[in-house]
Amino acid sequence: MAASLDDLKIDRSRERRTSFAWVAWLVVLLVLAGGGAAGWVWWQDAQTPVVTTAVVYQTTAGDSQPTVLNASGYVTARRQATVSAKVTGKIAEVLVEEGMAVAEGQVLARLDDSSERAYLALAEAQLQAARGAVDEMRVRLAEAQLHLGRMSVLVDEGVVGRAELDTAQAEVDSLAARIALQREQVVVSAREIDVRRTALEDTVIRAPFDGVAISKDAQPGEMVSPISAGGGFTRTGICTIVDMASLEIEVDVNESYINRVSDGQRVVANLDAYPDWDIPGSVITTIPAADRQRATVLVRIAFDELGDPRILPDMGVNVAFLEPGRAAPAFAAAPRVWMPASAVRREAEQAMVFVMQGDTVERRPVSLGVENGADVEVLAGVAPGARVVVAGPADLTAGARVAPAAGP
Repeated sequence: MAASLDDLKIDRSRERRTSFAWVAWLVVLLVLAGGGAAGWVWWQDAQTPVVTTAVVYQTTAGDSQPTVLNASGYVTARRQATVSAKVTGKIAEVLVEEGMAVAEGQVLARLDDSSERAYLALAEAQLQAARGAVDEMRVRLAEAQLHLGRMSVLVDEGVVGRAELDTAQAEVDSLAARIALQREQVVVSAREIDVRRTALEDTVIRAPFDGVAISKDAQPGEMVSPISAGGGFTRTGICTIVDMASLEIEVDVNESYINRVSDGQRVVANLDAYPDWDIPGSVITTIPAADRQRATVLVRIAFDELGDPRILPDMGVNVAFLEPGRAAPAFAAAPRVWMPASAVRREAEQAMVFVMQGDTVERRPVSLGVENGADVEVLAGVAPGARVVVAGPADLTAGARVAPAAGP
């Protein structure tokens, strides 16, 4: 009976051994997982390429010069014209666009010339008719002269009277006068052709001087006239041309300080669009008249050098008038962006660089300028302060994870 009761007891020691086994296996799995993760991280770090980087930097303009006066104004063009037609007509074609460089005499537009061509053809036909009439009268004059000769012989022989001779002489004189008149008519017809050819040429609008078109004011099909007419439906200009070689600065100086300005005085100008760009110049003249409403005097200023495409008509500009006898700084360049030339990689015809973005790199196409030693000018693509890869794997790709080495 006692043995049977022992058989009914639950063995708790077996459960404890099973529980300890599961815990041991769980610890082993965790250790293996941790080791695997650590190994993966170590392998990833081993595979991360190390790159050398450099910072894109910017050069600045030179120091400012001592000044006696500051004023503001605008860039203006001494030669600027709104080109129109000499006659009223319908525009057939316009051959100019904004920003286009044009040469003196270049065709800018054409008007409908069908009427002028018809008038020219009529004048040429009239000239031919006038010349034909002269030839006819020459034949008749020759006949009249022969008749006059016969009448003269008959008068000498007493066959006819003096009156018949006078009639024949009058016919000869009349035909000679008519031929002279008709010759003048030929000249008139020739002059008429010249007039018609000039009118035909007036339907072609040409550039009056070398320059750049800054506006296109008419389209084919519109009417154009040298005077304003048609209730606003008639154009008075084809385009506006500016001679970029005639650009200068006009500033208004308070009349209280105009005594600080003199002809030939050196100045430094800064465009509102490029405030760090020092542009040297000199005073051309002071306009000898004051504006009573604003109490200012207009001063004209010349650039030392022209040709930079950044200088445009009607740009705002600030001018610093230097002390008399002080030279303006050299023609300073605007701030320029530079980076090591070794950062540039070539893909076909495109230059590109890798820019650091955290612990990855971004591929950027760039536009380059001149080289200066080991550096190259950056015109577009990256900004100052960006960090670019100057040395790294040849197979580096966009988005790749990298480890930057110590660098500047």
